[in-house]
Amino acid sequence: MSINQSTKPVTTIRNGNLQIGGCNLVELAKQYGTPLYVMDEQTIRGICREYKQSFSNCKNIVMTYASKALCNMTIAKIIAQEGFGFDAVSAGELYVLNKAGVNMKKVTFNGNNKTEEEIDIALSYGIGLFSVDNFHEAELLNKLSASKGIVTDILIRITPGIECHTHDYIKTGQINSKFGFDLSQTEKIVELIVKEYKNLNLKGLHAHVGSQIFESECYKDEIDVLVRELANINSKFGLNMSILNIGGGLGVKYTEDDTPLSVEKFSNAIADGLSTAQIKYNIRDLTLFIEPGRSIVSTAGVTLYTIGSSKITSDGKKYIAVDGGMADNPRPSMYQAKYSAEIANDTAGRIEQTVTIAGRYCESGDILINDILLPEVFAGDILCVFNTGAYNRSMASNYNQTRKPAMVLVNNSQSDMIVNRESFEDLIALEKVPDRLSK
Repeated sequence: MSINQSTKPVTTIRNGNLQIGGCNLVELAKQYGTPLYVMDEQTIRGICREYKQSFSNCKNIVMTYASKALCNMTIAKIIAQEGFGFDAVSAGELYVLNKAGVNMKKVTFNGNNKTEEEIDIALSYGIGLFSVDNFHEAELLNKLSASKGIVTDILIRITPGIECHTHDYIKTGQINSKFGFDLSQTEKIVELIVKEYKNLNLKGLHAHVGSQIFESECYKDEIDVLVRELANINSKFGLNMSILNIGGGLGVKYTEDDTPLSVEKFSNAIADGLSTAQIKYNIRDLTLFIEPGRSIVSTAGVTLYTIGSSKITSDGKKYIAVDGGMADNPRPSMYQAKYSAEIANDTAGRIEQTVTIAGRYCESGDILINDILLPEVFAGDILCVFNTGAYNRSMASNYNQTRKPAMVLVNNSQSDMIVNRESFEDLIALEKVPDRLSK
């Protein structure tokens, strides 16, 4: 089974306690505290290798990890070691990747409102490609490139007008998307680049249709639109664009109700769509970029919580509260994301019951999991929520002035702290009280 089709990394039970990467999760909770993000190194490496193997029949393929899913130096080093490049969307991500020793020539800079400072930083790092999102950015990037006496390789991002079945908040390819040039604008931006923006070198097209996608047809439709547009632009402007970046978005299995494509089926659909489009539009020798993010790290991650208070409402609903919630995992509150979970400590002999897992934050919407069947739960139990490797730490906040959790990496029965838990001092490290208020 493809790794992204599992709700969790490889787990074992020892002395009644849940283990991942050979590490006892209850002991990890004691050693590092909770909430605690735990990442399994072998699951990350396994999915990277599965991608490379599944796409091995593609002649020219470039794998780039979408850093926004989870970006820290350790994760970047692991993924770089597996031969991936990176897709970055901020100067902060670029900074982390550079500090991690990533080859910046293998980085694409994406995003719909890159600032002048961010563009300048990206140029100073010598990144490989910019994905230009709009007319303002093209003009600004050309000006800054000219000031440095360089020619910058770019893709232009287009909105292909394709709807995919996912949550509205994570659709990106539809006509009214905030991202990219729509198809009525592509010739205009290409003409500007060819005739006026002499410090930009147009290498290809980029699109992205969404995230947490379980179907293959939208990718085939996307490829058809991109290849058709690329062939048309090459012919009309005498160009030789050869890069096709189709983004990422492959879904993962958060709960048993989810039915994501395997990486192999995903790759087969891409290969079939590309072959068909190349024949249809008579274009050859394209280099294909893909940008998996969530599907690389999500299944590798779990979050550990300590269970505290509980209550039963007058209508019989039972709430179990944990020491984290929407600040360390905002996805359920933002777009009703669903998760699976287990009690990590020994629960032998306990009767199962249906409970709702509530967070500790001052919002009624701070609910991590609604109506989950668990063994009878007591204060002090350790709850393990699966598939939290993507968009949990990267979207975490300090709401209610709580400290962001630590993150540990587990592998071969060894655990290593890779992100420290924030301290109370960290919460006010950037604050400054005006002198006039201290008198």
